[in-house]
Amino acid sequence: MRTASFNSLLVALAVVVSAALSAPASAESKAALNSSSKAALGRLVAKVPAAKALNEQAIAVLVFPSITKAGLGVGGQFGEGVLWRGGKPVAYYSNGGVSYGLQAGAQKYGYAMFFMRESALNAIDKAEGFEVGVGPSVVVVDEGRGKSTTTTTMQDDIYAFIFGQKGLMAGIGIQGNKITKLNK
Repeated sequence: MRTASFNSLLVALAVVVSAALSAPASAESKAALNSSSKAALGRLVAKVPAAKALNEQAIAVLVFPSITKAGLGVGGQFGEGVLWRGGKPVAYYSNGGVSYGLQAGAQKYGYAMFFMRESALNAIDKAEGFEVGVGPSVVVVDEGRGKSTTTTTMQDDIYAFIFGQKGLMAGIGIQGNKITKLNK
């Protein structure tokens, strides 16, 4: 009986790892990524007043228009994004992560990180990758808070907005998430 459970877990793990590893192979071209990233940022700032205000004051914005996350016990996520500075794309990044714990499902979402200080922006490339939760303070702003927050109350290094969630991912677990610069 134990062997059947263990084999089922191995099959589930293989499926999740396979999905996570195949995501980079379907990476978007620069032009397509620029277009989808710009459109996602446009929709976010049109819908959420705090995102619009931050966009006007941020020194740069990193937009991941689509992150795919899936898991069954063990999970993974992947997506690519564009760093916008002065309205122009200046660099490209991947967002990858693994998680372990009580979880099941699949989900797609996007997110934007508004960099408010040069030091926070520099941190993203310092260690050849930026681990969310390590380094500059990142404040995740939900849509409700985003509608009532003003830039006078925002004093942190980086603000992140999650948007366009589709699918269902349930559970709790430990997650590692790393943003790494791409050579595009």
